[in-house]
Amino acid sequence: MSKAAVAQPASSLSRLWHKWRFHINVLLLLIPLGFMPKYFSDVALDRGDEGLGQREVGTIQVGPWSMRMAEERNEAPQRAGPSGYTKSFNASLCTECIDRVKATYLRIGKPRSLRTAGVIFFGGGYRMSAFMQIPEDTNPDLDLWITMEGWDGSVHQTSIPLRQASPATVAWLKKQGGKP
Repeated sequence: MSKAAVAQPASSLSRLWHKWRFHINVLLLLIPLGFMPKYFSDVALDRGDEGLGQREVGTIQVGPWSMRMAEERNEAPQRAGPSGYTKSFNASLCTECIDRVKATYLRIGKPRSLRTAGVIFFGGGYRMSAFMQIPEDTNPDLDLWITMEGWDGSVHQTSIPLRQASPATVAWLKKQGGKP
């Protein structure tokens, strides 16, 4: 005696899956393609193929040395977890001063000493980055101070207005209600 297979009627969910599974899989492949242009733009920016950043600040003279500086992103500071809001700047030292500069620092407001010079730029002299905290109550009229320390012990400082370095940050600070 052989047992005949009893055919079960397919559920409506099973029929729906078998009918649309190909289309759903195609969507799963096509959706990420929509994000590819932004991804390639971000990779080119990180690699330096599109310059130092989205917005060049220009060449800044710091004592006998100079550097080119740019905002990494032309946007307001971004929240970085419990540490607050941060802004990224990139810089490139002049070719003559790369071997003479020991460290480069960035700070909002004039530093009182080298110990309070601010955040340090990291990376090679041809492309350095600094991630700076921006408190919400920062005065938008303050200056951005750049401090360079040489291998010979010399220290040079200069400042540029924050509105010149990052107009997006100044607009964000005014919106936050920064100190006048």
